[in-house]
Amino acid sequence: MDFFPQDFGARADGATKDTAAIQAAIDAAGEVSGRGRPARVVLSPGTFLSGAIQLRSGVELHIAKGARLLASPDIADFPDWPSPRHVNPANLPRRRSASFIFADECEDIAITGEGSIDGNGSAHVRRKADPDWTGWEFERILPMEKSLPRVVFLAGCRNVRLEGFRLENGPAGWGVWIHDCDNVSVRGMTVRCDVRYPNNDGLHVNCSRDVEISDCDIECGDDSLVVRANSRSLRENKTCERVNIHDCRVRSWASGIRIGWCNDGTIRNCSFRRIAMRDTTNGIDIVMPGMPNNPDYGREATLIEDLLFEDIEMDGIYAHPLDAKIDPDPRTHVEAVRRVTLRRVRATGLEPPHICGLPDVPFRDFTFEDCDFRQVPDSELPGWKRHGAAIIGRTHPARTENAVGFRFLEDSLART
Repeated sequence: MDFFPQDFGARADGATKDTAAIQAAIDAAGEVSGRGRPARVVLSPGTFLSGAIQLRSGVELHIAKGARLLASPDIADFPDWPSPRHVNPANLPRRRSASFIFADECEDIAITGEGSIDGNGSAHVRRKADPDWTGWEFERILPMEKSLPRVVFLAGCRNVRLEGFRLENGPAGWGVWIHDCDNVSVRGMTVRCDVRYPNNDGLHVNCSRDVEISDCDIECGDDSLVVRANSRSLRENKTCERVNIHDCRVRSWASGIRIGWCNDGTIRNCSFRRIAMRDTTNGIDIVMPGMPNNPDYGREATLIEDLLFEDIEMDGIYAHPLDAKIDPDPRTHVEAVRRVTLRRVRATGLEPPHICGLPDVPFRDFTFEDCDFRQVPDSELPGWKRHGAAIIGRTHPARTENAVGFRFLEDSLART
């Protein structure tokens, strides 16, 4: 059964706030689905200006071709969600639960269609005033803790499908955050978040299981594909495992693929196949940093094991095609990073791989099979100081140390 926000008073004119009408349609669909009938909320062609909305179990939000769900430019339209069931907001990154679209312990939900979700990011950022700026060209108008932290936030959900729609113009916040969810399919999404904006992450999978991401095209200013296991906002620690990402295209002014962060817990049995990257700062990041000066950190020692990177093409890498390191900060806790296979990974960029474990926690059992890392001069990729995170990524010299059991097969090499 289909529900249309216009039947609940929506104007879809891009000027009138349709938040209440969209939410009423979702709630009505949720009542039908609760009685065992499939239900869709259909956004037909037009622009639906909206503040925060919340999905319900059994509901598919379908954004038809020619329809745009546009986030309000008013940050007051995105308050923290009152008393979320699944997370403790005080322990979330930025200590806020706010988002444009939220699902809290829902089952059998979907966002589909050929239309777009527009985060209205241009209303929340400004160009840096300093003519000698480095990094990202834009900055947030509001402080980080008061700006919109994410566009789509799925917490504690099961049986999720995201398919076909376009997510664009992110507001210097994460695009899609999949947090402690099970059985998730993301297919055929396009993400177009301005590479010049900070913290414009693409698809962020955290503490989730059985996730498949395929046939997506992602451009963003921060990490494009993220797999982490930060359980600090959850009642109990959760692993992130069986995440399979394949046949995607990536452009990022930070990391194309990021695995782990500070005290992130267990990440295992994940694969990345047939990923094409271009114009990206770091290709693959497996980095455990020192304790950050913001609340985005976990509460348990990081364990990363059994990862596969296969048929990865990287063209125009402004820092390292592989950056793997553990910060010596005593507050950074790492159990192990082990059994990582890179097969047919080919990269062209300004730096060679950088692999730096600790004497008591070395990186273990990495296998490089038929890999080729080609280093080019700065003249071939100019302007790196104004290429997002490259100003950070090129601060440490490329080296390999505290690495045990590394194997190089089929003439894997780094070339200059």
